[in-house]
Amino acid sequence: MSAPDVTALLAELERSHPDMADEARTAVEWLTGGDPLETVTQLDVCEFLWYTLPIKVGPLEPGGDHERLARSLGRLFQLGGMERYAALCESPTTMQILATYATEGEEAGTSAYQQALEATGVLPPDVPELQWSMIMGPEELGAHLACSAALELAIVAGETIDRATLTRRWLTEPRAELGGDSWLNRVHGERLNRWVLGRGPARRELAQPFEVRLHAPVRPQPLPALHRLLSVAASGETLPLRLAPSPEALRLRDLAERELGAIRRDGARLSITDHGMRLLRSKEAMWSAVTQLLLTKGEHEFEVTAREAALMLLADGTLMSPAQLRERVSEVVGGEGWHPATGLADVSQPVDDLVGQLTALGLAFGDELAVRMDRPGQLAALAALRAHALRPRTYVSSG
Repeated sequence: MSAPDVTALLAELERSHPDMADEARTAVEWLTGGDPLETVTQLDVCEFLWYTLPIKVGPLEPGGDHERLARSLGRLFQLGGMERYAALCESPTTMQILATYATEGEEAGTSAYQQALEATGVLPPDVPELQWSMIMGPEELGAHLACSAALELAIVAGETIDRATLTRRWLTEPRAELGGDSWLNRVHGERLNRWVLGRGPARRELAQPFEVRLHAPVRPQPLPALHRLLSVAASGETLPLRLAPSPEALRLRDLAERELGAIRRDGARLSITDHGMRLLRSKEAMWSAVTQLLLTKGEHEFEVTAREAALMLLADGTLMSPAQLRERVSEVVGGEGWHPATGLADVSQPVDDLVGQLTALGLAFGDELAVRMDRPGQLAALAALRAHALRPRTYVSSG
């Protein structure tokens, strides 16, 4: 059976319902962008009806309204034998969402749209391998649409599915249409490329070698200093019996308590939190928590930018003096647009804090003369940079 031709369907609608033809033409142009009607998915239709139509479609002809345009599109789908999509256009859910936009405003309408979209079952969920971005590049958008189409097909076929399982399979399996590549690999490549190229020239030059290095996951490494501290806390022993009060030990204890939330202190006695126990029992969980901590966002994006530059500079095990490290970081962040006028020109605090974390965790050697990462520290830097580069893109709040 051949796919319905939009031009032929509009001509037929012009004959049978001339009062709907112009609005149906407007709707289908917005919906398809000129692509064949056969490429449209349920996700496309829902997003058009529940978001694009009330938010982006301009003023209609006198006497027209969004509800009427939705019904006109539904009649076009009906003529093309696309009954499921026709039903969506005239459904009580669609009419209620459009009415919410009209009577309660964009925020309430958008909230109703998001709830309804989740209820359809065709929205791919976040999975451990990938959190979807608010702002998607072409590869990620292609992956998102492909996963949604797979979910829709399974639902129509009456299959009992786990959305996360199906999404993971669709993302990670080699796809013939991608030449044997996987959607996950495509999305990761796109995010890494954007991470490298989307900034100033000094930062791009520093990051360029990491685009290939960060493509593969980094194998978790043991963190003996932190493991020992959490073991003490789990046993309930008094701290001085097992740990000398060196600066590194004090910094590690502070990191475990305040930054990881893994322990509590009652005088000299430590106790472990539920989160700390999870870290103690899993090398992978401990590694993930620690490497994410290295680039946790501080009070300002400047701090993350400075820490990121420092990790790239140290990731090859290069020996640098603290002054050299701060100077090189300053050059990189200066090229990012951070200037003295912002009041944030001094990189000492975020860089020194990062080095303090690394030395406390046993991932680097650092004193007033030199800083250098050992092999586990280099791997931790790569893991932190990779997680940061592959994070989902979100809208930046202006508040």
